[in-house]
Amino acid sequence: MEKMKLYKEVGGARMPLHHLEEAFLSGMNYKAKPGNLFLVSYPKCGTTWMHHIVALILRKGQPSEDPLDFLLGYPFIEVMGREYLEMTKPQVMKTHLPFSAIPFSPDSKYIYITRNPRDCCVSFYHYIKYHPFPTVELSFQEFLEAFLQGNLPYGDYFDHLLGWYEHKNDNNVHFVTYEDLKKDIKGEILKIAKFVGEEYEKSILNDPTVLENVIRYSSFDYMKESSDKNVDVLFGKDKTWLENKDLPPGMIKLVQSLNKKGKDTESGTLVRKGIVGDWKNYFNEEQLRLLNEKIEERTKDSDVMNLWKDIFENN
Repeated sequence: MEKMKLYKEVGGARMPLHHLEEAFLSGMNYKAKPGNLFLVSYPKCGTTWMHHIVALILRKGQPSEDPLDFLLGYPFIEVMGREYLEMTKPQVMKTHLPFSAIPFSPDSKYIYITRNPRDCCVSFYHYIKYHPFPTVELSFQEFLEAFLQGNLPYGDYFDHLLGWYEHKNDNNVHFVTYEDLKKDIKGEILKIAKFVGEEYEKSILNDPTVLENVIRYSSFDYMKESSDKNVDVLFGKDKTWLENKDLPPGMIKLVQSLNKKGKDTESGTLVRKGIVGDWKNYFNEEQLRLLNEKIEERTKDSDVMNLWKDIFENN
């Protein structure tokens, strides 16, 4: 299945083909510093949602008016590279790197968000199908086979999940599921704010409008609108922002790849449905059996699937 070759082995990790190898390696070699906050996830497990929540907590409920803030204010370390991060010194960074490849320090903080493997698989399928990858025609069955084998950018879902699950109780790691956020957004925002810092927890507890705004501006509808605007910036005719910003080569290559692929109006945005259970619209009985067997095989020595016990026990 040659057309499913969507990654390149770089430094022990699987890099998406539209990334720049030098930037990817450089980002992996960034040295985490005291005060750094990393938002970590396997692709399509809630990265954009967590980005909005944390950004709103830090801004005490006020949304950003700059569409480029999504790209530059909270940079992906493996896209931007070490030099850019050292120069701009962002407080918050994002990454899809597995635990084995991430810049890790006990003096930094890490928020890890994960999602049940069924919905992750479906969401990743849409991302692969409509984003800047060399695949023209791709069936869900073909993608599922790659998902089960771990032959995807950033590697195997279960390796990623289990690697971080082992650290879920570390003092500097906050572990949360996409489904927890859907069930109790208020409670989870308070937990995240407390983890980020006492100042931010107090701002929410002392002013109810802060929490209301965090919820409002991290809602699916608002994120969908905001995400579409960000994509419009990438695909718009005006590319002066690429010239005026001191962007690293990794970001320039990513934007160029996106523009070559073109904007898809149905599924090409970062925010698609934002629901739990969309897998029911894609998996047939045999496909579900195959995934269940993989889950059983990979998690037999772990209680990690208890995270989704209420979802899977009746399905």
